[in-house]
Amino acid sequence: MRDNNDMPGHLIRRLQQIAVAVFHSEAEAAGYDLTPVQYAALAAISTSPGIDQVTLAGLIAYDRTTITGVVDRLAQKGLIERQASSRDRRARELTMTPEGKKTLEGITPAVTAAQQLMVRGLTDDETEELMRLLRKAIAAGNELSRAPLRQV
Repeated sequence: MRDNNDMPGHLIRRLQQIAVAVFHSEAEAAGYDLTPVQYAALAAISTSPGIDQVTLAGLIAYDRTTITGVVDRLAQKGLIERQASSRDRRARELTMTPEGKKTLEGITPAVTAAQQLMVRGLTDDETEELMRLLRKAIAAGNELSRAPLRQV
């Protein structure tokens, strides 16, 4: 039987646990109550104002059911607004509120610090190599996911 430390799935899960813990710690220390997926959604809405929920889900690789809860929480926090789409009556367009813009700008240094903490045991070259390998593995397995990443 293989040791867990020889299994990529186990190591990826552990790194994800560390990444989430570090993100929460840095965000909380900076005075923000935002999860990693809420941050990802807010950042995507910032760069694509008027995006609909289905497209947002594809951009950040989350399933449609989960993204509904994420959008609901961001709206409850007053960070985004949902409006009926002028192109599709069934779709809701998402835009950031002034509070959402302020939050995104304010939390960005904490997110940057969290990213650095996640790879603190690696040199710059090792970090670049890790990122290259992660991107390669993700690209090869993207379609196996319940929520594949979709480029717009």
